[in-house]
Order: sequence, then structure tokens, then C-alpha cells
Amino acid sequence: MNKYVKYALIALVVVGILGAVVVFLKKNSTPEKLYETETIERKDIVNQVIVTGKVIPEDEIEIKPQISGIIEKVYLEEGVQVKAGDMIAKIKIVPNEQSLNQAKGRVRNAEIALNNTKIEYNRNKTLFDKGVIASQDFNALQLQFDQAQQELQNAQADYQIIRKGSAGGSSIANTNIRATVAGTILEIPVEEGDQVIQSNNFNDGTTIATIADMTKMIFEGEVDEAEVGKLKLGMPLAISLGALEKSEFEAKLKFIAPKGVEEEGAVQFRIEGDLVVSDSAYVRAGYSANASIILEEKKDVLAIKEALLQFDKETQKPFVEIETGDNEFERKELVLGVSDGIDVEIVSGLDENAKVKIWNELAEKSDDNN
Repeated sequence: MNKYVKYALIALVVVGILGAVVVFLKKNSTPEKLYETETIERKDIVNQVIVTGKVIPEDEIEIKPQISGIIEKVYLEEGVQVKAGDMIAKIKIVPNEQSLNQAKGRVRNAEIALNNTKIEYNRNKTLFDKGVIASQDFNALQLQFDQAQQELQNAQADYQIIRKGSAGGSSIANTNIRATVAGTILEIPVEEGDQVIQSNNFNDGTTIATIADMTKMIFEGEVDEAEVGKLKLGMPLAISLGALEKSEFEAKLKFIAPKGVEEEGAVQFRIEGDLVVSDSAYVRAGYSANASIILEEKKDVLAIKEALLQFDKETQKPFVEIETGDNEFERKELVLGVSDGIDVEIVSGLDENAKVKIWNELAEKSDDNN
């Protein structure tokens, strides 16, 4: 081999080795970035609580019978608009045999008493007309005769009520079930032929129909004890319904329960809000709903992700580390404001140009290399 070629090859090898050494030294002279950073942004932060519940009428009226019997006829259907006094159903009386027999016996006793009083009255009236007896004595007999007539009428009326449900076919008979208020019939849980029980002091009675004014709706939900202390009457509610996805309704908080109920280990407090229903939307009773209640809101404030925060083990005060140079960071204690669970307002401690360390990046890179 030509010695000049040999020297050229040796020179190339030496140059290659020197180049590799330079690259290696240059690479190791630049420190590896151990942590990523994140800049601070200006954001709108809204601290709100979401309450699950349902939309129901403000008042639901249950129509109950005043007499026991069997449903003879149902005149209306669920969903119908009614006015006070509209006939809903009619009850066929099934009288109690003992009560019917007692009422019939009372009528017979009243007839016997009236006949006896009538004989005495007619005899004394003749004597009174002749001037034989005094006016005072005759007036006492007149009173007894009138009372006997009235007692017979009362006994006959009671007998008819027990037998037919009304006396003399009255238009407001107990057998006629009518609407007591104007509204929409939500439910008629009975059918023709069903037996119903009257409402009395010892029994609520059978519900014939439920009526409600569908123009007056409320949101009813439950709030956790951790949030209820932040609520105040009159707060605005934004109501979204599962059945009407594109519609949102306004409401105002009008009631917060003074007593909570424990459910699955957590204490829940019932809240209510008046719902503003537009004419274009038909809201049905029982729709599931979510209410968004804004507790606190800040516009265009410096914000940082809560995941970037650290807390001092002794003072429990929040802090972050900001970049001051290559792999150099400085601790900054913060004063925080409103939080929405993801971002939190920075009241003081940082400026807009700060770059905040993202924690645990080194561990993640080590895992990737492995």
C-alpha cells in the first residue's frame, strides 16, 4: 500500500475520533432539563356547586272521597285541564248493612213518635179552638209536633245518604268526585270497579286523582353539608333538564332545609327554587334536573392549576417553585383566592411572567427511559 494512502487513512481515523470526543464533551457540557415548566394565564374562575334533583309542581292536590264505595264511572283522563267543580268520577255506594238497618229503624221510630204527637196535637187543637185550654199549653204541644216532623225528615235524609250517598239527589252529593282546584290532572290511580275508602280522622282515604298547577313549578334537590353553609336565599339557579337538553331555565333559591337527612353516610339538606317556565317549553312533573349554583366568580384573574401547588408540611401554606435559570428554581409562597377545582386564583406571590415547575417530571422521564 502506498505510504501516502496509509497516512491519509490514519488521518481520517484521528479526525473521526476527535469529532466524537468533541460531540461527547459538548453533549455533557449542556445540563439535561430535569423539570418542565408552565406559564401562568389569565382566566375566568367560577366556583359553583351542581345539585341533582327534579322538577315538580309547587302544589299537588290529592282528591279523596268523602264516602266509601266502588268507582262507578271515571269521566276524565290524566293530562286534562280542569276547573274547580269539574266532575272527575262517580262512586257507587255499597252501604253497610248494620248502618242501613239502624238508619231504617230510626225512620220507623220517628214515624211512630210523629203519629203519636199528631193525635195529641189534633185533640188539643180542638180544645184550644173552643177555649178550653190555655194558649201556653197548646204552644208546648205545637212545639212537640214540629220537632217530631223535623226528626222524621232528618231520619229519612240520613237513611238516603247511607243508601245512595245523597239526600234528595243533591248536585253536590258525596258520590260525585269533583276537582277542588283548577289545574292539570297528573294522575288518576283508580279504575272503574275499584273499591275506595272515605277520608276521615283515622284514614287518609283512597286518592281518586292528583291535580297540580303546571305553571308553578319548583326545583327540588339535595345539597351536601359541606356546601350548604355557602348557600343563601335568593341565589340564582341555572336549571338544566335531562329531557330538554337544549333548554336552560332560571330559578331562585327560596328554601333551605333547617335539618339534614343522613344518606349513605353523608348528611344531605333539601333545597327548593322557584322555576321560571317559558310558554314555549312544556315541563312535565318529575323531570330529572341539575341546578348550577354560582357561589363565587372572578373575571380575568391570574390563575394556576391546582395540580402545580405544594403545601408546607408545617404551616400548610401553599407554595410553588418558579424557574430562575437552567434547572434552577426558587420557592414562592402564594395567597390563593377562588377555585373551581381545576384552576385557582393567585391573589399574590407570582407575576404573569413566572414559569412554574411541574412536579415529578424527573421520575416520569426515568420511567420512560427504563
